[in-house]
Parts: sequence; C-alpha cells; structure tokens
Amino acid sequence: MIINRTNVVVCEHADEVADHVAQKFVDLIHSKPDAVLGLATGGTPVGVYQRLVTRHRDGQVSFAKVTTFNLDEYVGLPVDHSQSYRSFMQKMLLDDVGIPQSRSFIPAGNAIDLEAAANDHEMKIQSMGGIDLQLLGIGQNGHIAFNEPGSAKQSRTRVVSLTRSTIEANSRFFDRLEDVPTQAITMGIGTILESKSIVIMAVGESKSAAVKNAIHGSITPDCPASFLQAHPSVTWYIDSAAACQLELPGRT
Repeated sequence: MIINRTNVVVCEHADEVADHVAQKFVDLIHSKPDAVLGLATGGTPVGVYQRLVTRHRDGQVSFAKVTTFNLDEYVGLPVDHSQSYRSFMQKMLLDDVGIPQSRSFIPAGNAIDLEAAANDHEMKIQSMGGIDLQLLGIGQNGHIAFNEPGSAKQSRTRVVSLTRSTIEANSRFFDRLEDVPTQAITMGIGTILESKSIVIMAVGESKSAAVKNAIHGSITPDCPASFLQAHPSVTWYIDSAAACQLELPGRT
C-alpha cells in the first residue's frame, strides 16, 4: 500500500480498497453515531457494503441512528425493478443493517414532477446539515454520480441525460442495451462538493486514464471528477491497476 501527500491510497487489489473504505465509514459512525452518509451504486462499492453488513452482524458497528442519501436514481425505472438504485441499496446494505426508508433517501426517479423531486432531495440534504462522508466512484469518462462531462462545478441535484458511453457501461446490468434508462436524477457537483469529507474508489485499468486526468489533470468540466481537487478533504482509494498511469512518490 502507498499513501502520498495528495491523499491517494494505492492498494494492491480491489479487496484492500474495499477494506479501507469500509473502515472509513465504521470510524465515522463510531465517532458520530448519527452520521449522514452519502452512498453510491454500481459494481465498485459492493465490496464496501458487504464489509459493512458483516461488521454490523458481528456487533462492531450500529446503524441505528445513521441517515443515508444516495447520489442518483434512474428516471422512469420502477422502484421495485431489480436495477433501480432503491432496489440495489435495499439488497446490498439498507435491509441488512436496519436503516429504514424514513432515513434512507434516494431521488424519486418516478415522480410526476422530476424537477420538484430533485429539489426535494437537495433540500433534505441541507435540512440534515449536509453529508458527513460521501462515497463516490468514477466513470471511464471522468463522471461522478451522473454528472457527465460538461457538468458545471456549481451544478445542483437535477435531471440529466446519460451519455452513450455511460449507457453502454451500465448495460451490463440489464438484459439489453435498449433497456438502460437514458436519464437520471443526480446530485450535482456543487452538492457533492459541500460534503464534509469525500472518499472516491477506482479499480481496474479501464479507470486509469480517468483517474490520472482527475488527479493530475486540469480542473475542467471535461473531467467532472477533477473538481474534487478543490475540496479540502478528499481521499482516493484505488488499486494498482487503476493507478498504473499515475506518478506517485514512493512507487517502485
């Protein structure tokens, strides 16, 4: 494992990445039992949620007072669809650690008024005093949440159209490419940057170019994750494959 002054933790493999990120959440909950957690979906954080469930079952951490907010949700997908982010979160974490839906907030992608639903998600975050620790992944095009290239730094929770590359990347979770929703409600970059602390995960060589651009490149809407450079408390947890294009002190 390598840790450098730019808050990049390079691990040998994905399991080690998940170990470190899960421990960050456990440490926060121990110090602040009513913590507000920002959660992500997709394949990357699954290992983190598995570890949190295990720690909960072993009595090492309690989620009794925790509140969660998810980054995003597909537009138009039934809530009980196997690929809705509500279904994902219930299955992967919320049901097993006992967080009720009254304390777990996911944008309402089936709302009649999507703009109002986006504003409601934003206001609920603010009413809770903001997010204490936000978990992120990164897309191959540098997107965070569903903030695609071109998203503004000041953007708030809103409805967005997904790029072709994101739709194709997410199609692995669906039976057919045409089944993937083309829109989502997502927290904005401005919303994410108001989190008190952020952890971002990346595993696999396919993410290495985006990781390099986000950490070492210019801060630009072309790589939305690059805006994290302006945040005072961001830690990257990446495996050696995702780090292969980085030049970090102490690497051999």
